[in-house]
Amino acid sequence: MTLCLGVETSCDETALALVRDGQLLAQRIATQVGAHAVFGGVVPELASREHLRALGPLLDGLVADTGVALGELDAVCVARGPGLLGSLLVGMSLAKGLVLATGAALVGVNHLWAHLLAPALERPMAFPALGLLVSGGHTQTYRMDNPVAFTTLGRTLDDAAGEAFDKAAKTLNLPYPGGRFIDVLGQLAEADPALFPRPYVANDNLDFSFSGLKTAMVNHVAANPDLRAPALVDDLDALVAALRARGALEPLARACASYNLAVADTLRIKTARALDASPGVRSLVVAGGVAANGMVRAAMTALARERGLDIVLPSLALCTDNAAMIALAGEYLFKAGYRHGLDLEAVPRGRSIPWDYLQGAPGQARAGGDWTLDTRTGRP
Repeated sequence: MTLCLGVETSCDETALALVRDGQLLAQRIATQVGAHAVFGGVVPELASREHLRALGPLLDGLVADTGVALGELDAVCVARGPGLLGSLLVGMSLAKGLVLATGAALVGVNHLWAHLLAPALERPMAFPALGLLVSGGHTQTYRMDNPVAFTTLGRTLDDAAGEAFDKAAKTLNLPYPGGRFIDVLGQLAEADPALFPRPYVANDNLDFSFSGLKTAMVNHVAANPDLRAPALVDDLDALVAALRARGALEPLARACASYNLAVADTLRIKTARALDASPGVRSLVVAGGVAANGMVRAAMTALARERGLDIVLPSLALCTDNAAMIALAGEYLFKAGYRHGLDLEAVPRGRSIPWDYLQGAPGQARAGGDWTLDTRTGRP
């Protein structure tokens, strides 16, 4: 029996979770959305301070929820990056302190890999797999040969899909975080496939660029200023009522639906190319905050069915940043013999996460084996 604590402070969600042999025992999350909404985006210094304020009470609550003593921990698994450096350092400090106090192993976890492993908390995953990570800061594809061996196929060159959603929402005067408002409003109208371009697809590579799509929305709103929503309304029902009262609901909903379709089509085109470059995969895994988008989920499900692949989508709760995924990813690494020393460093966005574990090399553990995960036992 292996007991792992997960620590997640990459951006604006503070989370702690306990996982035992692939099973989530409990999780505590504190969101900072309200603190950052007034600024229309995450303020790094404020995020760091909120993490520092929240971690102590979250840890106390997690222990109370489970009755687990910290001395029982086998490993403390912490998100080491990519993310906001100040935020990562807060979580790293807690993790190292717990390791010193309990004697548990320290395991640094790649936050992006953890997102793609999160669905294994809910259902079996078959490897090798093709992973599509779609979040606010990253849009990337990976070949996943097993839970500790990932190969990057395509990556974000500038704006990620989630950032494109947030910037479009801000242009439309929708509340922060705006991606969910675009998704829901888009379900109220038919998309116009010709309204927005499919960015950076007229090439033969696997990388992503959504800056052009974001600019297309800015130009569209500049030419149609009536699309902008009224003064920020956080309640969706109230926003829909206000838009309907001024006769602006249908054109705004159509713009949102068309933007959704442009993002989903772009992801589908690039993911199909990644599948062509990854023969032998058994499943398509889609994860990250944008994996909660209804049109993206539908497009990826259709693609997987076309290719005869298992589609693996996390529940909406596991799409956002969380500590359960960090604990699970760290458990796989720990069981494969990988751990870090107390000199473990946080890695901010824009830098590659090094493979600097004290034992082994990427993919050596169980490489080539049958890594179909059984969530009933937590073991492959």
